[in-house]
Amino acid sequence: MWKQVSSLLWRAPVPGLSPAVTVRSTSHGPSCSVSGREWVRPSGFDTGLKTFNSLSKQKEPLILTREGVATWYSCGPTVYDHAHLGHASSYVRFDILQRILSRLFGITVIHAMVITDIDDKIIRRSWEENVSPAAVSTVYEDEFKRDMLSLKVVPPAVYLRVTENVHHIVAFIEKIIRNGHAYATKEGDVYFDIQSIGGRYGRFVGAVDPQGEPGSSNKRDPRDFALWKPWKPREPYWESPWGRGRPGWHIECSTIASSMFGGQLDVHSGGIDLAFPHHENEIAQSEAYHQCGQWANYFLHSGHLHLKGSPEKMSKSLKNYISIKDFLRSYSANEFRMFCLLSKYRSAIDYSDSSVLEARSTLDTISTFCHDAQAYMKGQLQCSHVQEDLLWSRLAETKSTVMSTLADDFDTPRAISALMNLVYHGNCQLQPVSTVTPAGAARSPAVFGAMVTYVRDVLDVFGIDLSRGSLQPVVEQLTQFRSKVREFALARRDGSSTGSPSRAGLHPDRLPLLKACDALREDLAPLGVLIKDRGATSTWEIKMSVKEE
Repeated sequence: MWKQVSSLLWRAPVPGLSPAVTVRSTSHGPSCSVSGREWVRPSGFDTGLKTFNSLSKQKEPLILTREGVATWYSCGPTVYDHAHLGHASSYVRFDILQRILSRLFGITVIHAMVITDIDDKIIRRSWEENVSPAAVSTVYEDEFKRDMLSLKVVPPAVYLRVTENVHHIVAFIEKIIRNGHAYATKEGDVYFDIQSIGGRYGRFVGAVDPQGEPGSSNKRDPRDFALWKPWKPREPYWESPWGRGRPGWHIECSTIASSMFGGQLDVHSGGIDLAFPHHENEIAQSEAYHQCGQWANYFLHSGHLHLKGSPEKMSKSLKNYISIKDFLRSYSANEFRMFCLLSKYRSAIDYSDSSVLEARSTLDTISTFCHDAQAYMKGQLQCSHVQEDLLWSRLAETKSTVMSTLADDFDTPRAISALMNLVYHGNCQLQPVSTVTPAGAARSPAVFGAMVTYVRDVLDVFGIDLSRGSLQPVVEQLTQFRSKVREFALARRDGSSTGSPSRAGLHPDRLPLLKACDALREDLAPLGVLIKDRGATSTWEIKMSVKEE
């Protein structure tokens, strides 16, 4: 019954109301309620978070259809060329948002992503390389997935290829035609009928482009867009009620998202360049198919990535891009993540070596604090009296600030700022002294243990790992061996040992060992392994600029 009423109300004009006025249903049925262009706050489960919703152009409470579960669809790549940093910035930023939802707020994110493996660009590339479109798409799809893994992007629950869903797309188009919102031409095109939905079209800025998409001269309105394209020589095709052909661009996302999540979607994400016409057309198709007023409750858009000094976004068509593979030859995935974290996900960001080096410096500062705190906990770093109560207080404040800022539209720059403020106060208490602390003197290792654990946990939420994987135990063993050699070399001829830099009274025949230890420390420093001699003992840290394998 609800679907019948919803269908009739969706298609019927409301007398006396402009198309932009929302008509709210009192029914507690699907949140595909009756609406114009305005966003309707969905019924469901309030997460306590707020996010900027492109549909309403302001921050809104994030309300999910099912408690503790977010359905999330994102536009994946068109696999005809190498992925670049512009793509990476969008995928990494939304990966960070999904990690925050799942790991910090306990929400299960069910993420589906489409792989566009048939498209005009793929076909042209296949002609250039004299191979099949499938051969082109397979190569670049595999490369894209490897790039995402190298950037530590959590794979979606499922990748869905367009070519494996054409039968669903044909059925989807047929229903839109039956519902009165699409039409076929004698040439075999099928177009979405914009006029059939009245003033509902145009939720995103720029949606009144009078030129529309190119296509048949038999279109009823210049804004009408293709759902199905007729076959042309040398192109792949599928059979359909309108003859041989292939899907249009926008219909694939509506069909695949609906086949995965049905008639109601919590979150749809993508780059801001996709808002119009792609996401605009997705909404029109999906709501025409499901006969509802609000198919996706939230649209999240990431800002463009620009090469610094260039007004244009990074893109393949402009030939102004840096491939992910080339970037990772000079920098690490951790550094790129921190680069993304230092700006809001929906802001445009300028890429330059200096901006990535700022991210590297931020990671180095955190890494140095963690290693110095560990040295203090082990008794290897002697410090003056630690203001323990102050640090416990700062830690509690930081936890509260990080949670509140991330709940406020995933504000990662403010969260990182709070984390760096905690590190600053920790470093202020880790001032080394030359005198040896008497046995039994008051120390405060627990608070530093809590701080290090918290910092690591937050970075882990963001997808940054300070542990360095298999490299860490290797450096530990090397440093221990070097420390034993130094201890032997620093032994005085009278049988005592010293941590003093003075080499008077040492065995002359052991001085070459001491020089070798110094040389090893200096040789490792440019490689990112910093060994610090603290009297007779040594500590080490791996700078974040060292690339992970």
